[in-house]
Amino acid sequence: MKYLKFFIVVMVSVFALTACNKGEGEGGTGAVQGLVKLVQHPDDDLNLNTDTVPAAKTDVFIVYGDDSFYGDDVETGPDGLYRFEYLRPGNYTLFAYSTLPTGEKIPVKQSVNVQNGQITDVPTIYIHDGKAYGTSIVKGLVYAEYYHNGSYRGEGWACDHRVYIRKAGENMPIDDTRVGPDGYFYFQKLLPGEYEVYTSTENFMEVPEFVFQTIMVEDAGAVYELEEQFEIIINV
Repeated sequence: MKYLKFFIVVMVSVFALTACNKGEGEGGTGAVQGLVKLVQHPDDDLNLNTDTVPAAKTDVFIVYGDDSFYGDDVETGPDGLYRFEYLRPGNYTLFAYSTLPTGEKIPVKQSVNVQNGQITDVPTIYIHDGKAYGTSIVKGLVYAEYYHNGSYRGEGWACDHRVYIRKAGENMPIDDTRVGPDGYFYFQKLLPGEYEVYTSTENFMEVPEFVFQTIMVEDAGAVYELEEQFEIIINV
């Protein structure tokens, strides 16, 4: 009988020790909850303004401890809120995906520590919608003198005149646009790098050529303006 009691005590101790050594995952009384917000980067927003709204119907993933793969996922509600329940004590990583303009998805992560019987609030996860996310704008001015058969016809902003942009060292343009009524043109969704902006001009013999300016885009999410306006001749 004495040996039976000793065996029971040992088994209970082993069971308790095993239970205490369980790592992160389901089977506990803890919970995590948080909010996902979507930072919108609409096209044709020439000030790079953004609009932040709740990220409804967005997948959120949870990683247990140091696992290399997520253990579970849920979808946010209409208010961007999510919750994971029945978690054991330990460290957890929560993440959702941002989308780059290239279509590539990158995880945005937050980490928390969970205790039994407690609800842990996760810092807000901000994701981005792609489009103009992580890119910059280059803008400039084009001013024209107008001639007809060698005779001066006036001058002003070169409205509707075409402007091109290409990566420095390359021959082909990556985009083109037209000058607006205020003389400005804009190139959007540019990744950091060196660019050549160019447009056409003519001499009095109506022979066309291109004039260039170089600009360095160093940061994402910035607006860059050419140092000098283009001054061209247009024969009409």
